Amino acid sequence: MEALIPVINKLQDVFNTVGADIMQLPQIVVVGTQSSGKSSVLESLVGRDVLPRGTGIVTRRPLIFQLVHIDSEDRRKTNEENEFKKNGRFYRGIDGEEWGKFLHTKNKIYTNFEEIRHEIEAETERISGINKGISDEPIHLKVFSPNVVNLTLVDLPGITKVPVGDQPKDIEIQIRELIVRYISNPNSIILAVTAANTDMATSEALKVAREVDPDGRRTLAVVTKLDLMDAGTDAMDILMGRVIPVKLGIIGVVNRSQLDINQRKSVADAIRDEYAFLQKKYPSLANRSGTKYLARTLNRLLMHHIRDCLPELKTRINVLAAQYQSLLNSYGEPVEDQSATLLQLITKFAAEYCHTIEGTAKYIETAELCGGARICYIFHETFGRTLESVDPLGGLTTIDVLTAIRNATGPRPALFVPEVSFELLVKRQVKRLEEPSLRCVELVHEEMQRIIQHCSNYSTQELLRFPKLHDAIVEVVTSLLRKRLPVTNDMVHNLVAIELAYINTKHPDFADACGLMNHNIEEQRRLRMRDLPSAVPRDKAAAGGAQGASSGDQTDSGGTGNWRGMLKRGEDSASGDRTQNALPASPQKGHAVNLLDVPVPVSRKLSAREQRDCEVIERLIKSYFLIVRKNIQDSVPKAVMHFLVNHVKDCLQSELVGQLYKSVLLDDLLTESEDMAQRRNEAADMLKALQKASQVIAEIRETHLW
Repeated sequence: MEALIPVINKLQDVFNTVGADIMQLPQIVVVGTQSSGKSSVLESLVGRDVLPRGTGIVTRRPLIFQLVHIDSEDRRKTNEENEFKKNGRFYRGIDGEEWGKFLHTKNKIYTNFEEIRHEIEAETERISGINKGISDEPIHLKVFSPNVVNLTLVDLPGITKVPVGDQPKDIEIQIRELIVRYISNPNSIILAVTAANTDMATSEALKVAREVDPDGRRTLAVVTKLDLMDAGTDAMDILMGRVIPVKLGIIGVVNRSQLDINQRKSVADAIRDEYAFLQKKYPSLANRSGTKYLARTLNRLLMHHIRDCLPELKTRINVLAAQYQSLLNSYGEPVEDQSATLLQLITKFAAEYCHTIEGTAKYIETAELCGGARICYIFHETFGRTLESVDPLGGLTTIDVLTAIRNATGPRPALFVPEVSFELLVKRQVKRLEEPSLRCVELVHEEMQRIIQHCSNYSTQELLRFPKLHDAIVEVVTSLLRKRLPVTNDMVHNLVAIELAYINTKHPDFADACGLMNHNIEEQRRLRMRDLPSAVPRDKAAAGGAQGASSGDQTDSGGTGNWRGMLKRGEDSASGDRTQNALPASPQKGHAVNLLDVPVPVSRKLSAREQRDCEVIERLIKSYFLIVRKNIQDSVPKAVMHFLVNHVKDCLQSELVGQLYKSVLLDDLLTESEDMAQRRNEAADMLKALQKASQVIAEIRETHLW
């Protein structure tokens, strides 16, 4: 199981090559306040002076350590891999037992750990600047040595409270957010460092660790500076977990003092002195304390943690690989044959456009109606309901009907209702169907314009690679739709004009309605005669009605203004009578009076003949209007489909090829967007990294390490 940590290091290397931080790999995150001894603990684990030193905040970027244990055989192989030839001679790439490599310096080998420290300082200042600001961009360092155990450690900036010098005022918040980001990784082990000469109950490291790991299942505490405690005190209660219990344990260590560092005391000597101090001061805990025990414990915890995390890690790698494969497919392959690529994209767009109309597209919209389904909705729901809401007699009053009848008779009283009045009025009503019909064309045109964007977003994402080609296709399709719009509008206008051109009173449906209507009128007349009082003779009642009609005619002889002001279409009542009251008006003094414009204050009922004539005309208009509305409701969608929808479907492919498939346009149309090639390369690199990581996981299963 010891080989699990190198496997994780391999995975880390794989994802480092693509600069990705998407895999939450198992690692040990070191957390502590400034001057708590974090750097000394890390250097003790490395066995070398490798970290920058100084006052205040020194670690200003996350430093990811990968400690790799090597033996003599590993060193020989590494030397062979790093051989290079110069001036006809072969040179060994590594001269030493221990060396380091930075990710940002590629394959450069550092055998001098003093140079490694200087490189960390230089790289920190390059990103974070020369002030005391911090950055979340990590520095990756891999150390190969026979004196280390396999570990992956992350050193973070020390927790601080008060900004000093030219540090940002929110430095505490920045550092805290950076720490929480790393320790929130559920696959990480938190190494909380606290100095023994401070109160354990106020440990900031343990406090922030508990925020993300309340159960303490992945927190290990390290107590530093055991040799600096006040005289007469010791850390026995702390190390035994009596003050604050920590599930993974509490390990005490002794760091080098600043004097030791100034005098260049080696880490090896410091570890020997640490062992002697523990044997003297804490003999019962000496075998469970110290740097060497800490290294073994971290190695053991990390191995078990990796073993527990590998199943979830494998699943995550497979999911990400599928996602990046799909992303790479959407970016398409680099263009080699421009002519073939252009023709393929044009053909695919035209096919997807037609499939969207027909309802056979690969990507079906689930949020709203789209394409052919929306066109169908426009025809049968929007347009159909609009036509049904048009009142056959809307905007037509009794005055209009009577005026039409009077105007159609001229100076001679008519014995029958003039047919011209019916034709005049019914044309006026049929004309009202033209506006909703043209609106139907407009709605279908708008939907066919929307289909262009739908195909671009969902069906042919390859077009997003070539923004100029996309814009050109949109322009060609928009132009084609624009040209077909007036043609379709003209046809719909003609459909209404055809209905207006000839009022077919011999239409079978209209003839049946007329027969039924005449029967109903006669039946109503008989019912009215039957309901008259028995004291009134029916012949006198009929004569009285005729006399009323004659009297009405005499009143009307004064001018049309009188009955035009009196008559008004009333609501249908049980008796079917209609009344109209004229408001009295008096001419102003000093002004001439126009008798034709001044209504006479007379109130009367419609004569039986006037009432009958109005009913006849209104029923005829309604009957014929319903026939025409039915025709329009059927013929307009057919006209729109033929002149607009089907024509665009049939001509789209040829129109696109004719306008765009030209050799002089190839280079311009197939110019990729600026970031498309970069995104394709990044996706390809990430996919390769994920595939390689999957192979590493498979090797673990084959070697029974998992």
